[in-house]
Amino acid sequence: MKEGIHPDYQPTTITCACGEVIETRSTKKDIKVEICSKCHPFFTGKQKLVDTGGRVDKFKKKYNLG
Repeated sequence: MKEGIHPDYQPTTITCACGEVIETRSTKKDIKVEICSKCHPFFTGKQKLVDTGGRVDKFKKKYNLG
């Protein structure tokens, strides 16, 4: 690798709004995020699945296409 053209890769702390703190390495220092894997609904299992069934039938019925 060439000298002097790469950013400084340093230890950093990622802090989530929920209070989770993750120690890692990055080119940026002290990153703050709003959502992480500890509080994201997809990873916590609290995600609500939206039932979209019947939309096509409703459209066809509305415009007499079926």
